[in-house]
Amino acid sequence: MKEQMMKQTEKFVKDKLRNESSGHDWYHIYRVKNLALNIAEKENADHFVCVMAALLHDIADEKIAGTEEEGLKEVKQWLESISVEKSYITHILSIISTMSFKGGNGKEMDSIEGKVVQDADRLDAIGAIGIGRTFAYSGAKGQLMYDPEIPVRETMTKEQYRNERSTAINHFYEKLLKLKHGMNTPYAKKLADDRHAFLENFLEQFFEEWEGRK
Repeated sequence: MKEQMMKQTEKFVKDKLRNESSGHDWYHIYRVKNLALNIAEKENADHFVCVMAALLHDIADEKIAGTEEEGLKEVKQWLESISVEKSYITHILSIISTMSFKGGNGKEMDSIEGKVVQDADRLDAIGAIGIGRTFAYSGAKGQLMYDPEIPVRETMTKEQYRNERSTAINHFYEKLLKLKHGMNTPYAKKLADDRHAFLENFLEQFFEEWEGRK
């Protein structure tokens, strides 16, 4: 029964996010689901909860749904429509509603499954994939690749994080380089080390080329 629910949910999400161009597309979900399964195996977390939360986490994202409230409502309705137990629905919704970065102001996850899914989502924001997603998202938002005159924001509200003018390169300093230190599980921390180093190497090369030194 759970296997069927996961397959149905995978098809539902794939159909909904197939043409999303902001970096929150189906293949982001695919990667997060696989990462969540890998981490769940190491951390003895509930595979069903981790997979379902990973599959559905961006359906509730305001960038997709318009508002987080509308997105969470859609997720709840979907889970009810395929007869997921109420206790699972509550757990999955709790994970989805608290896992987002939100300018660095998000709450700490209170279950191992929440920690696993948050780690998987954050891992997909760093490394080679994270770099590609950052530039795709900045392009979709009409932001510049880089502008030295636009300062990096040290602190920001959720609204500032979502709406203020920034650049792709600023996003590395405002979010991506912070994610390594926000990993919850030991296995995710190991994976984050390599991806974080890749970000740092990329930025070093970027600024050498920006100044015409390489």
